Amino acid sequence: MRTLVISDLHLGKAAGTDLLRRRKLRAPLIEALDGVDRLVVLGDGLELREAPHRDAAAVAAPLFQEAGHALGPDGEILVVGGNHDHGLVAGWIESRLTVEPAGFLGLEQRFAPPAPLAERLAEAARPARLELAYPGVWLRDDVYAIHGHYSDLHATVPTFERVFAGAMARWVVSLPESGATPDDYEAALSPLYAWMHALTQRADHARISAGAGASARTWTALTSAERHRHPLRMAALGTGYVAAVAGLNALGLGPLDRDLSPAALRRGYLRGIREVVRRLDVRAAHVIWGHSHRAGPFPGDDASEWRAGGGARIWNTGSWVYQPHFLKGAAGASPYWPGSAVLVEDTGPPRLLRLLAERRHEDLRP
Repeated sequence: MRTLVISDLHLGKAAGTDLLRRRKLRAPLIEALDGVDRLVVLGDGLELREAPHRDAAAVAAPLFQEAGHALGPDGEILVVGGNHDHGLVAGWIESRLTVEPAGFLGLEQRFAPPAPLAERLAEAARPARLELAYPGVWLRDDVYAIHGHYSDLHATVPTFERVFAGAMARWVVSLPESGATPDDYEAALSPLYAWMHALTQRADHARISAGAGASARTWTALTSAERHRHPLRMAALGTGYVAAVAGLNALGLGPLDRDLSPAALRRGYLRGIREVVRRLDVRAAHVIWGHSHRAGPFPGDDASEWRAGGGARIWNTGSWVYQPHFLKGAAGASPYWPGSAVLVEDTGPPRLLRLLAERRHEDLRP
């Protein structure tokens, strides 16, 4: 079975930077489905922290319709839950907890669409079949795929979710050093997901989306080439940021790295996913994830960073979101350039594809 894996589509983003809402930018992905049997949306396919379910579903429907027709009646679309669309799977998890004890969640749970939102996606995807999976899925006996949001418990990048996860692990739940289960990670992270999901669906989601983007805005302000225009303000922000990271580490919420360079972000997130693979004891030759929006590995990357302790090779799908603060230099040059996918065939290692590499900034801007 030939499988194409994409992640972090964030369909429904308020800023319109979710590229697959646009027909011209969907075309290369639909063309890539020629000869493919299965499309895996590896988490954060929908943006449910900035838009109500009905709005996100309306934005996502054209992609699922076109992909479903391209795959045909023998094809399959597999949607894996992530942190921004945890609401797709949360209801199913809660329903299982009413009849089973905690600990039932294994490395792969597959199930039919459990709620109206997922049912709308399944209807759009016909004639292909649509199924959900969580927290990950085995694509072959030696290839495991997971969105990767569990890495927020171990990454060194000081995002809002990383700080919350650190606090939960420090004072509320106990995450085993080895032999951890997905339920251990869910206990630490799902309260945050449920809170943000409820606020978005029931309150003024414009305020929520503004808060959710605080980490990205802080990174942009601290690393922007335009920061010299407001030197005093930026100096104060930088001093406060360094002090905040030091304070969080002193509280035992780290390790957090105050370095915000692209290299530090790459290392910090890869540290997180390697630790997830180790603690969950994922025995695979290849592990595919998303979450960090940084595709790879690329030829110039340090191969040792992309190896888990057990020897598994790590692959990242990148994203389908236009984030200009990460895209310095020529079009397509950045590893954060959107439009990546990972192809998994019957044998051999996965292959990283760059389906929008030839597009220009002006093609991708909202």
